[in-house]
Amino acid sequence: ERLGITHVPYSLLWKKGKPYSVCEDFISSETELVSAQRVMSIKPKANHHNTYTHYVTLCKENGIDKIEHSLDEMIVIDYIIANEDRHFNNFGIIRNADTLKWLRAAPIFDSGSSLGYNKPSSNLYKDMQCKPFKKSHNDQLKLVTSFDWVDFSKLNGIENDISDILSDKRITEYIDTTRRNAIVDFVTNRIYQLENTAKNKSPITSF
Repeated sequence: ERLGITHVPYSLLWKKGKPYSVCEDFISSETELVSAQRVMSIKPKANHHNTYTHYVTLCKENGIDKIEHSLDEMIVIDYIIANEDRHFNNFGIIRNADTLKWLRAAPIFDSGSSLGYNKPSSNLYKDMQCKPFKKSHNDQLKLVTSFDWVDFSKLNGIENDISDILSDKRITEYIDTTRRNAIVDFVTNRIYQLENTAKNKSPITSF
């Protein structure tokens, strides 16, 4: 929301004391989601193309001209939150279900495998995985065509928001103070690294 990235809002639904992640359906009776996996199966990848170029080329050939910007947004947010599971079936494009016309990139959704979700607090970000185009978040960030759209001033104080969200008494049963602080520190450092790269065109250092 702070960066103006098109996304599906998620919220926590508490039922019988248990949290459930919920969102509204972003597909209507007139539209359908076509996963990136299906997009790339339209025709074989050219030998001189990598998977990123193959996907971009197919999207442009079918009328989605600004697909790079949508991918820039996805890669940037996945870098900040350390998303480890942005596989080719949880992003894609939306098309008209009747005419089959390609309309736009799908909003960002299904980002749950992030923030060291499956690791102990002591090694929250050790051996992080990355998808879909590279195995390293640092390497994948190199695919971003422009950072000009990122207004880093809008991220000021976000560490306080994260801390407040994770301090909810109902959540502390699942995320203790040590883990909360580790998440806050990590996100803060990722934003710092990202801003340094965007401003100085310097390479991302490992973190």
